[in-house]
Amino acid sequence: MMLLIQSLIFGAIFLFICGALSGIVLYKKQKIAHILGSGFAIIASAFALIASLIGMISKTDIRFSFIGGEVILPVTMKIDSLAFFYILVISLIGLLASLYGYRYMKHYMRDYNLGVFSFFYNLFLLSMILVVTASNIIYFLFVWELMSLFSLFLVVFEYKNYDTVRAGIVYFILTHVATAFITAGFFILYTSSGSIYFIDIQSSMVSIPSMLKNIVFVCFLIGFGTKAGIIPIHIWLPRAHSVAPSHVSSLMSGVMIKLGIFMMIRMFFDVMPTPLLWWGIVILLLGSASSILGVLYALAEHDIKRLLAFHSIENIGIILLGMGSSLIFASLGQFVLMHLCLVASLFHTLNHAVFKSLLFLSAGSVISETHTRNIEEYGGLIKRMPYTALFFLIASIAISGLPPFNGFASEWITYQGLFQGILNQTLGIKVVFIIAITSLAFTGGLASACFVKVFGITFLARPRSKESKEAHESGWQMIIPMGILAFFCLIFGIGATYITGFLADVVDKISPINSGSELWTTDMGVYLTQSNATFYNPLFVFFAILIAIAITYGLVHLISGKNREIKDITWNCGFEYMTPRGEITATGFARSIILIFKGIFRPTKQSSIEYVDANSHNKYLAKSKTVVLNTMNVYEAYFYRPVDRGLRMISKRFKSLQTGNINAYLLYIFITLICVLIWVRYS
Repeated sequence: MMLLIQSLIFGAIFLFICGALSGIVLYKKQKIAHILGSGFAIIASAFALIASLIGMISKTDIRFSFIGGEVILPVTMKIDSLAFFYILVISLIGLLASLYGYRYMKHYMRDYNLGVFSFFYNLFLLSMILVVTASNIIYFLFVWELMSLFSLFLVVFEYKNYDTVRAGIVYFILTHVATAFITAGFFILYTSSGSIYFIDIQSSMVSIPSMLKNIVFVCFLIGFGTKAGIIPIHIWLPRAHSVAPSHVSSLMSGVMIKLGIFMMIRMFFDVMPTPLLWWGIVILLLGSASSILGVLYALAEHDIKRLLAFHSIENIGIILLGMGSSLIFASLGQFVLMHLCLVASLFHTLNHAVFKSLLFLSAGSVISETHTRNIEEYGGLIKRMPYTALFFLIASIAISGLPPFNGFASEWITYQGLFQGILNQTLGIKVVFIIAITSLAFTGGLASACFVKVFGITFLARPRSKESKEAHESGWQMIIPMGILAFFCLIFGIGATYITGFLADVVDKISPINSGSELWTTDMGVYLTQSNATFYNPLFVFFAILIAIAITYGLVHLISGKNREIKDITWNCGFEYMTPRGEITATGFARSIILIFKGIFRPTKQSSIEYVDANSHNKYLAKSKTVVLNTMNVYEAYFYRPVDRGLRMISKRFKSLQTGNINAYLLYIFITLICVLIWVRYS
């Protein structure tokens, strides 16, 4: 079994490299390069998916060391249950995104080279898999940096667009600031343990002072939190995810940002196995803030991809609620509850990858037909793109946390863990858990409101642009991946008990906090069974699938039917025809919520009126009125802009040191050398 898994993993690595090389070698024949690049990505992802499933079922751990790697790059791989789970998420979304991207990327062929895209796309998928297999500091930092660079080139693929390049610059800066903090944390661990290997660092954590552990925690929280998109270190995420090709956005939002979560779990639960109470409290509060602010800023957005990107921040916050509460319970020695909350966090990681990828792929289908990301210019697409509308609706219900889809299942288990936090705890901890529960409930309500807006403005009513009127359904290469993801949204919801059973085994293998394992099969089984008792019967699952297929077919047939007889005309206040001017806009829908939270949004309103008679400004004879509601990003206005101004001021002061005189530069070197020698002598 181990040999089979190794063969599949290394086969996937080899195929990803072949896909990258075929793209760059045949870049002048981009049609062939695109076919080969997509094909290799699909097959390689399938290999990795099969390997991860076998590894999770067989509960096999894989360790591999590259011979001779100690000299240049120590390549040591460790694929345990946690790594297999993340490889499953990466390869599942990678497989479906690659199939979708084969058709979707063809409209880029005229202006951009798809061979170059295939090169970076295959290496991006490969680098994400390599990140979760790393078991030493040097190898991890190397593949982590590769993942950041390959994703950067995919973000700026539409380099002829100014906004795309600017988003890439912000992403480049933030991701390297994050890498600097990660490197600092690993440097402290290396100097304290004397080893670059995670397993050696783990065994020496007992002797490391608490102050250094706290510094490492802060460094990792900032570094990995930036990649995950935690507020307020998230500003790269809405920019980058909105400008990348849609299936790349699905990979970045559904998968890549979760690798920040993966490394937090790896570091805080595995490598640093004695978490302090305040670690969990900080993560729980950051999760609460990210979930609420993420969905609030999503409500104010009219760019469909930026809106979905802000919802990724919201769902990262929900994942952090599970992880933060798990750390709190671990520090208190309540290991059964620690396991429960970590299962909830991993389950929502999987669910978010599925429904967020479906949302981005559905949005990509709409954008490819309408050539705009502004939802104000959509409308009526349910009749022209019925399958896309249905899949977007399923994903919208799932992300809103409504049954019977997967988002409800993982949020319900998260609630179970959070409510346990207000039992038999001190007053301060109870308050923190109450804040977390309130934020999760608040987030669910606002998410539902947001997707009522998005789905209604995009797919219902009448078309508000020529492109929306002329739109048609996407090809089967794009529909099938969306349909599979929609199917998983249902299956992972009604089959939550089975999924959490697998995740329970994953969490139980995380070392060394497993001292509560003997209680796992009793207390933990009760928690999970109570959370999912309705969906436990296999016969219920079978009939639910049949009913879902029948409803899907019926809805699509009803929506797209051509020979429906209209018996009555909708009353329209005495006007002869209904027009798009009578529809509610996204601005109008979100206005009341924005005004409720005006302390956060600081909204400004701009309005202009066109009169029937140009010489008369009688307000009762207005022909049209346009209202633009602008909101302010508080974190940018009060954090990033002051930091930017301060850095510019400091840079101007240091500019005076650049005299161009070689003697002055030699003096700087001499002074620096003296300072270093003094520090070494007395340190």
